[in-house]
Amino acid sequence: MYKVAIIGASGFTGAELLRLCAQHPQFDVVYATGDTQAGTLASNLYPSLAAAYPNLVFEEFDVERAAKCDVVFLGLPHEASLAIAPQLHKRVRLVVDLSAAFRLTDASLYPQWYGFEHTQRELLKQAVYGLPELYRKQLVGATMIATPGCFVTAASLALTPLVADGTINPRGVIVDAASGVSGAGRALKHNVMFSTVDEDFSAYGLLDHRHTPEIEQVTGAQVLFTPHLAPMNRGILATCYARPSALKTPSTSSLLASLARAYAKEPFVVVRPASPSTKATMGSNAVHITARFDERTGYVMVICALDNLTKGASGGAIQAANVALGIDETLGLTNVGVFP
Repeated sequence: MYKVAIIGASGFTGAELLRLCAQHPQFDVVYATGDTQAGTLASNLYPSLAAAYPNLVFEEFDVERAAKCDVVFLGLPHEASLAIAPQLHKRVRLVVDLSAAFRLTDASLYPQWYGFEHTQRELLKQAVYGLPELYRKQLVGATMIATPGCFVTAASLALTPLVADGTINPRGVIVDAASGVSGAGRALKHNVMFSTVDEDFSAYGLLDHRHTPEIEQVTGAQVLFTPHLAPMNRGILATCYARPSALKTPSTSSLLASLARAYAKEPFVVVRPASPSTKATMGSNAVHITARFDERTGYVMVICALDNLTKGASGGAIQAANVALGIDETLGLTNVGVFP
Protein backbone atom coordinates (compact mmCIF):
# COMPACT_ATOMS: atom_id res chain seq x y z
CA MET A 1 0.00 0.00 0.00
CA TYR A 2 1.35 3.42 -0.97
CA LYS A 3 0.76 6.42 1.26
CA VAL A 4 -0.48 9.23 -0.96
CA ALA A 5 -0.50 13.00 -0.49
CA ILE A 6 -2.49 15.32 -2.72
CA ILE A 7 -1.21 18.87 -2.52
CA GLY A 8 -3.89 21.18 -3.83
CA ALA A 9 -6.68 18.68 -3.29
CA SER A 10 -9.47 21.25 -3.07
CA GLY A 11 -9.42 22.09 -6.80
CA PHE A 12 -11.18 20.15 -9.53
CA THR A 13 -8.15 18.01 -10.42
CA GLY A 14 -7.57 17.39 -6.71
CA ALA A 15 -11.16 16.28 -6.22
CA GLU A 16 -10.84 13.99 -9.23
CA LEU A 17 -7.64 12.53 -7.76
CA LEU A 18 -9.50 11.85 -4.52
CA ARG A 19 -12.32 10.14 -6.44
CA LEU A 20 -9.94 7.92 -8.38
CA CYS A 21 -7.66 7.13 -5.44
CA ALA A 22 -10.71 5.98 -3.46
CA GLN A 23 -11.08 3.08 -5.91
CA HIS A 24 -7.35 2.38 -6.22
CA PRO A 25 -6.46 -0.81 -4.30
CA GLN A 26 -2.87 0.30 -3.59
CA PHE A 27 -3.30 4.05 -2.93
CA ASP A 28 -4.20 5.34 0.53
CA VAL A 29 -4.70 9.11 0.72
CA VAL A 30 -3.33 10.15 4.11
CA TYR A 31 -2.74 13.86 3.50
CA ALA A 32 -4.75 16.33 1.41
CA THR A 33 -4.06 20.04 1.36
CA GLY A 34 -6.03 23.03 0.19
CA ASP A 35 -4.69 26.20 1.76
CA THR A 36 -7.74 28.30 0.83
CA GLN A 37 -10.00 25.56 2.24
CA ALA A 38 -7.87 24.57 5.26
CA GLY A 39 -10.05 23.23 8.06
CA THR A 40 -12.90 22.33 5.69
CA LEU A 41 -14.26 18.80 5.43
CA ALA A 42 -13.67 17.53 1.92
CA SER A 43 -17.22 16.18 1.94
CA ASN A 44 -18.60 19.66 2.63
CA LEU A 45 -16.91 21.11 -0.43
CA TYR A 46 -17.52 17.99 -2.55
CA PRO A 47 -20.46 15.94 -1.21
CA SER A 48 -19.68 13.30 -3.85
CA LEU A 49 -16.67 12.32 -1.71
CA ALA A 50 -18.66 11.82 1.52
CA ALA A 51 -18.86 8.03 1.42
CA ALA A 52 -15.16 7.51 0.65
CA TYR A 53 -13.75 10.33 2.81
CA PRO A 54 -16.20 11.07 5.63
CA ASN A 55 -13.52 12.51 7.92
CA LEU A 56 -10.98 13.94 5.51
CA VAL A 57 -10.17 17.59 6.27
CA PHE A 58 -8.21 19.82 3.91
CA GLU A 59 -5.03 20.98 5.63
CA GLU A 60 -2.37 23.62 5.05
CA PHE A 61 0.76 22.48 3.24
CA ASP A 62 3.63 21.23 5.35
CA VAL A 63 6.64 19.81 3.56
CA GLU A 64 7.53 17.44 6.40
CA ARG A 65 4.04 15.92 6.39
CA ALA A 66 4.19 15.42 2.66
CA ALA A 67 7.68 13.93 2.84
CA LYS A 68 6.35 11.06 4.98
CA CYS A 69 4.31 9.80 2.03
CA ASP A 70 5.33 7.54 -0.82
CA VAL A 71 3.58 9.32 -3.68
CA VAL A 72 2.81 13.05 -3.86
CA PHE A 73 0.47 14.54 -6.44
CA LEU A 74 0.78 18.29 -6.99
CA GLY A 75 -2.45 19.93 -8.14
CA LEU A 76 -1.09 23.44 -7.89
CA PRO A 77 -0.50 26.54 -10.04
CA HIS A 78 2.63 26.30 -12.17
CA GLU A 79 4.93 28.49 -10.08
CA ALA A 80 3.78 26.90 -6.83
CA SER A 81 4.72 23.46 -8.18
CA LEU A 82 8.04 24.88 -9.37
CA ALA A 83 8.82 25.86 -5.76
CA ILE A 84 7.47 22.77 -3.99
CA ALA A 85 8.54 19.90 -6.28
CA PRO A 86 12.29 20.27 -5.51
CA GLN A 87 11.53 20.12 -1.78
CA LEU A 88 9.93 16.69 -2.18
CA HIS A 89 11.85 15.09 -5.04
CA LYS A 90 14.08 12.25 -3.76
CA ARG A 91 12.47 12.54 -0.31
CA VAL A 92 9.45 10.56 -1.51
CA ARG A 93 9.25 7.68 -3.95
CA LEU A 94 7.41 9.64 -6.63
CA VAL A 95 6.29 13.21 -7.33
CA VAL A 96 3.55 13.64 -9.94
CA ASP A 97 3.02 17.24 -11.02
CA LEU A 98 -0.24 18.19 -12.73
CA SER A 99 0.86 21.73 -13.57
CA ALA A 100 2.93 22.76 -16.58
CA ALA A 101 6.02 23.53 -14.50
CA PHE A 102 7.97 20.51 -15.77
CA ARG A 103 6.32 19.72 -19.11
CA LEU A 104 8.45 21.70 -21.54
CA THR A 105 11.92 20.28 -22.07
CA ASP A 106 13.25 23.67 -23.20
CA ALA A 107 13.40 25.92 -20.13
CA SER A 108 13.85 29.02 -22.31
CA LEU A 109 10.23 28.69 -23.51
CA TYR A 110 8.71 29.36 -20.10
CA PRO A 111 8.99 33.19 -20.07
CA GLN A 112 7.23 33.46 -23.43
CA TRP A 113 4.45 30.94 -22.85
CA TYR A 114 3.99 30.97 -19.07
CA GLY A 115 5.41 34.30 -17.96
CA PHE A 116 8.07 33.07 -15.53
CA GLU A 117 11.70 32.04 -15.57
CA HIS A 118 12.31 28.35 -14.95
CA THR A 119 14.57 28.09 -11.89
CA GLN A 120 14.74 24.28 -11.61
CA ARG A 121 16.49 23.23 -14.79
CA GLU A 122 18.15 20.13 -13.32
CA LEU A 123 14.83 18.78 -12.08
CA LEU A 124 13.27 19.69 -15.42
CA LYS A 125 15.81 17.38 -17.08
CA GLN A 126 14.81 14.53 -14.76
CA ALA A 127 11.06 14.91 -15.19
CA VAL A 128 9.43 12.27 -17.40
CA TYR A 129 6.46 13.21 -19.53
CA GLY A 130 3.43 11.37 -18.16
CA LEU A 131 1.77 10.00 -21.29
CA PRO A 132 2.21 6.21 -21.05
CA GLU A 133 0.97 5.51 -24.57
CA LEU A 134 4.00 7.41 -25.92
CA TYR A 135 6.51 7.42 -23.03
CA ARG A 136 5.92 4.14 -21.21
CA LYS A 137 9.54 2.95 -21.25
CA GLN A 138 10.80 6.25 -19.87
CA LEU A 139 8.17 6.23 -17.12
CA VAL A 140 9.26 2.90 -15.62
CA GLY A 141 11.05 3.72 -12.38
CA ALA A 142 10.56 7.49 -12.77
CA THR A 143 10.79 9.65 -9.65
CA MET A 144 9.35 12.85 -11.15
CA ILE A 145 6.44 12.95 -13.61
CA ALA A 146 5.10 15.90 -15.58
CA THR A 147 1.44 15.23 -16.36
CA PRO A 148 0.46 16.42 -19.87
CA GLY A 149 -2.00 19.21 -20.53
CA CYS A 150 -5.54 18.06 -21.29
CA PHE A 151 -5.66 19.51 -24.80
CA VAL A 152 -2.17 18.14 -25.40
CA THR A 153 -3.18 14.60 -24.48
CA ALA A 154 -5.99 14.66 -27.04
CA ALA A 155 -3.96 16.25 -29.85
CA SER A 156 -0.87 14.14 -29.20
CA LEU A 157 -2.66 10.81 -29.19
CA ALA A 158 -4.52 11.79 -32.36
CA LEU A 159 -1.49 12.97 -34.33
CA THR A 160 1.74 11.40 -33.08
CA PRO A 161 1.41 7.95 -34.71
CA LEU A 162 0.66 9.52 -38.09
CA VAL A 163 3.59 11.92 -37.84
CA ALA A 164 5.89 9.11 -36.69
CA ASP A 165 5.01 6.74 -39.54
CA GLY A 166 5.28 9.46 -42.18
CA THR A 167 1.59 9.49 -43.09
CA ILE A 168 1.06 13.22 -42.56
CA ASN A 169 3.14 16.29 -43.28
CA PRO A 170 4.27 17.67 -39.90
CA ARG A 171 4.10 21.28 -41.10
CA GLY A 172 0.96 23.37 -40.96
CA VAL A 173 -1.09 21.00 -38.77
CA ILE A 174 -4.31 22.50 -37.40
CA VAL A 175 -5.74 21.48 -34.02
CA ASP A 176 -9.24 22.77 -33.34
CA ALA A 177 -10.35 21.67 -29.86
CA ALA A 178 -13.23 22.34 -27.45
CA SER A 179 -13.15 21.85 -23.69
CA GLY A 180 -15.67 21.72 -20.88
CA VAL A 181 -15.77 24.51 -18.29
CA SER A 182 -14.04 22.44 -15.59
CA GLY A 183 -10.81 22.89 -17.55
CA ALA A 184 -10.69 26.46 -16.23
CA GLY A 185 -10.53 25.27 -12.61
CA ARG A 186 -12.69 25.91 -9.53
CA ALA A 187 -11.93 29.62 -9.10
CA LEU A 188 -14.86 31.93 -9.80
CA LYS A 189 -14.24 33.82 -13.04
CA HIS A 190 -16.64 35.81 -15.19
CA ASN A 191 -15.86 33.85 -18.36
CA VAL A 192 -16.86 30.53 -16.78
CA MET A 193 -19.95 31.64 -14.87
CA PHE A 194 -23.16 29.85 -15.86
CA SER A 195 -24.72 32.99 -17.32
CA THR A 196 -21.62 33.52 -19.51
CA VAL A 197 -21.10 29.96 -20.70
CA ASP A 198 -24.68 28.78 -21.10
CA GLU A 199 -25.89 28.96 -24.71
CA ASP A 200 -22.44 30.10 -25.81
CA PHE A 201 -19.46 28.64 -27.70
CA SER A 202 -16.31 30.71 -28.01
CA ALA A 203 -12.68 30.50 -29.09
CA TYR A 204 -9.87 31.86 -26.95
CA GLY A 205 -6.07 31.91 -26.75
CA LEU A 206 -5.89 32.81 -30.43
CA LEU A 207 -2.40 32.11 -31.87
CA ASP A 208 -0.72 32.07 -28.45
CA HIS A 209 -2.29 29.40 -26.25
CA ARG A 210 0.32 27.99 -23.89
CA HIS A 211 -0.38 24.38 -24.87
CA THR A 212 0.97 25.07 -28.38
CA PRO A 213 4.68 24.40 -27.67
CA GLU A 214 3.77 21.31 -25.65
CA ILE A 215 1.76 19.84 -28.54
CA GLU A 216 4.64 20.58 -30.89
CA GLN A 217 7.15 19.03 -28.49
CA VAL A 218 5.23 15.75 -28.25
CA THR A 219 4.02 15.37 -31.84
CA GLY A 220 7.03 16.78 -33.66
CA ALA A 221 4.65 18.84 -35.80
CA GLN A 222 4.24 22.55 -36.44
CA VAL A 223 0.80 23.31 -35.04
CA LEU A 224 -1.80 26.06 -35.22
CA PHE A 225 -3.86 25.39 -32.08
CA THR A 226 -7.20 27.03 -31.34
CA PRO A 227 -9.06 26.07 -28.14
CA HIS A 228 -12.79 26.65 -27.61
CA LEU A 229 -14.93 26.77 -24.49
CA ALA A 230 -18.05 24.60 -24.71
CA PRO A 231 -21.10 24.80 -22.40
CA MET A 232 -20.49 21.44 -20.70
CA ASN A 233 -18.84 20.38 -17.46
CA ARG A 234 -16.35 17.83 -18.75
CA GLY A 235 -14.78 16.69 -21.96
CA ILE A 236 -12.44 17.57 -24.80
CA LEU A 237 -13.10 17.06 -28.48
CA ALA A 238 -10.07 17.75 -30.68
CA THR A 239 -10.43 17.86 -34.46
CA CYS A 240 -7.04 17.83 -36.14
CA TYR A 241 -6.29 18.57 -39.82
CA ALA A 242 -3.10 17.81 -41.74
CA ARG A 243 -1.87 17.34 -45.29
CA PRO A 244 -0.59 13.88 -46.30
CA SER A 245 3.15 13.55 -46.65
CA ALA A 246 4.68 13.29 -50.09
CA LEU A 247 5.61 9.68 -49.32
CA LYS A 248 2.11 8.28 -48.84
CA THR A 249 -1.38 8.57 -50.27
CA PRO A 250 -3.66 7.63 -47.38
CA SER A 251 -7.24 6.48 -47.30
CA THR A 252 -9.71 6.46 -44.46
CA SER A 253 -9.15 2.74 -43.98
CA SER A 254 -5.35 3.10 -43.95
CA LEU A 255 -5.53 5.92 -41.40
CA LEU A 256 -7.75 3.87 -39.11
CA ALA A 257 -5.47 0.87 -39.56
CA SER A 258 -2.37 2.91 -38.66
CA LEU A 259 -3.97 4.25 -35.51
CA ALA A 260 -5.35 0.82 -34.58
CA ARG A 261 -1.88 -0.71 -34.90
CA ALA A 262 -0.31 2.05 -32.83
CA TYR A 263 -2.79 1.55 -29.98
CA ALA A 264 -3.55 -2.16 -30.32
CA LYS A 265 -2.24 -2.97 -26.83
CA GLU A 266 -3.38 0.21 -25.10
CA PRO A 267 -6.06 -0.40 -22.45
CA PHE A 268 -7.50 3.11 -22.62
CA VAL A 269 -7.41 3.97 -26.33
CA VAL A 270 -10.29 3.04 -28.63
CA VAL A 271 -9.96 3.47 -32.40
CA ARG A 272 -13.28 3.20 -34.26
CA PRO A 273 -14.85 4.35 -37.53
CA ALA A 274 -17.61 6.10 -35.58
CA SER A 275 -17.14 9.77 -34.70
CA PRO A 276 -16.14 10.14 -31.02
CA SER A 277 -18.21 12.04 -28.46
CA THR A 278 -17.22 13.57 -25.15
CA LYS A 279 -20.07 11.94 -23.24
CA ALA A 280 -18.87 8.47 -24.26
CA THR A 281 -15.66 9.10 -22.29
CA MET A 282 -17.13 10.97 -19.31
CA GLY A 283 -15.73 9.87 -15.96
CA SER A 284 -13.38 7.39 -17.61
CA ASN A 285 -9.72 7.26 -18.58
CA ALA A 286 -10.71 6.31 -22.12
CA VAL A 287 -9.65 8.04 -25.32
CA HIS A 288 -11.80 7.59 -28.43
CA ILE A 289 -10.22 8.30 -31.83
CA THR A 290 -11.31 8.18 -35.46
CA ALA A 291 -9.86 9.44 -38.74
CA ARG A 292 -10.87 10.32 -42.28
CA PHE A 293 -9.15 11.19 -45.55
CA ASP A 294 -11.01 13.67 -47.71
CA GLU A 295 -10.07 13.02 -51.34
CA ARG A 296 -11.86 16.20 -52.46
CA THR A 297 -9.73 18.61 -50.39
CA GLY A 298 -6.73 16.38 -49.78
CA TYR A 299 -6.88 16.71 -46.00
CA VAL A 300 -6.36 14.10 -43.29
CA MET A 301 -8.73 14.59 -40.34
CA VAL A 302 -8.26 12.93 -36.95
CA ILE A 303 -10.80 13.37 -34.13
CA CYS A 304 -10.15 12.56 -30.48
CA ALA A 305 -12.46 12.69 -27.44
CA LEU A 306 -11.59 12.34 -23.76
CA ASP A 307 -12.58 13.53 -20.29
CA ASN A 308 -10.40 16.55 -19.49
CA LEU A 309 -10.38 15.85 -15.73
CA THR A 310 -9.74 12.11 -15.99
CA LYS A 311 -7.47 11.08 -18.87
CA GLY A 312 -6.68 14.75 -19.48
CA ALA A 313 -5.46 15.32 -15.92
CA SER A 314 -5.96 13.21 -12.79
CA GLY A 315 -6.60 9.85 -14.46
CA GLY A 316 -3.61 10.29 -16.72
CA ALA A 317 -1.53 11.21 -13.67
CA ILE A 318 -2.56 8.02 -11.86
CA GLN A 319 -1.97 5.90 -14.97
CA ALA A 320 1.56 7.32 -15.29
CA ALA A 321 2.17 6.84 -11.57
CA ASN A 322 1.11 3.19 -11.83
CA VAL A 323 3.66 2.66 -14.61
CA ALA A 324 6.43 4.40 -12.66
CA LEU A 325 5.71 2.29 -9.58
CA GLY A 326 5.70 -0.96 -11.54
CA ILE A 327 2.11 -1.88 -10.68
CA ASP A 328 -0.85 -2.68 -12.95
CA GLU A 329 -1.29 0.37 -15.18
CA THR A 330 -5.08 0.20 -15.02
CA LEU A 331 -5.45 0.21 -11.22
CA GLY A 332 -7.96 2.77 -9.99
CA LEU A 333 -9.10 3.57 -13.52
CA THR A 334 -11.85 2.53 -15.92
CA ASN A 335 -12.16 2.67 -19.70
CA VAL A 336 -15.96 2.72 -19.49
CA GLY A 337 -17.72 6.08 -19.58
CA VAL A 338 -20.83 7.15 -17.64
CA PHE A 339 -24.02 7.23 -19.71
CA PRO A 340 -26.57 8.73 -19.74
